[in-house]
Amino acid sequence: MDLVCGMAVGDNPLIGELTMDDLEQLKYPVGRMPRSSAPLDPRTREEHLQTLESTPSRFRSLVGGLSDAALDTPYRPGGWTVRQVVHHVPDSHMNAYIRMKLAVTENQPAAKTYEEGLWAELPEAKTAPVPMSLDLLDALHRRWVAFLRGLPEADFRKTFSHPEWGNVSVDEALVMYAWHCRHHEEHIRIATTLAQSR
Repeated sequence: MDLVCGMAVGDNPLIGELTMDDLEQLKYPVGRMPRSSAPLDPRTREEHLQTLESTPSRFRSLVGGLSDAALDTPYRPGGWTVRQVVHHVPDSHMNAYIRMKLAVTENQPAAKTYEEGLWAELPEAKTAPVPMSLDLLDALHRRWVAFLRGLPEADFRKTFSHPEWGNVSVDEALVMYAWHCRHHEEHIRIATTLAQSR
């Protein structure tokens, strides 16, 4: 039996009865991460770049003014809190930014993975104020978007090798991390709604 704060899944008065489909929807509110090795056309690429560009301000807007209790609300039974999500996203995106830069400057470099679940359990990820990670996300995304918008077309087809995903082109990584932005934005919305219903 899954437990959240001592409650069995399905017994959470804020969420009500949850089926496995409900949990899947809460876990992947915008669907699962897309995978496609097809090159992007310029218009589609720009849409994904705009997602990266606008994510820091959307996150800041979603968490601005939230109490510590709201920041410490999980978005689903067994899920991370808003605070953990806000700290996770720049951790993840720093890795993505570096992987993309390695891909365009080296010959199919190997990407190192990291234990994101363990990172999210570190003390700073569970207790630190969120403004520091929002500031980091803002600076990182400005740099990341500037880097990507300056690339020649051919560089978007260059790849890095990931131990779980295989070969990933810069274009594919862009799609994956634009999804990652929307994915966690929805997690924050869900948790914020739960916190407000208390």
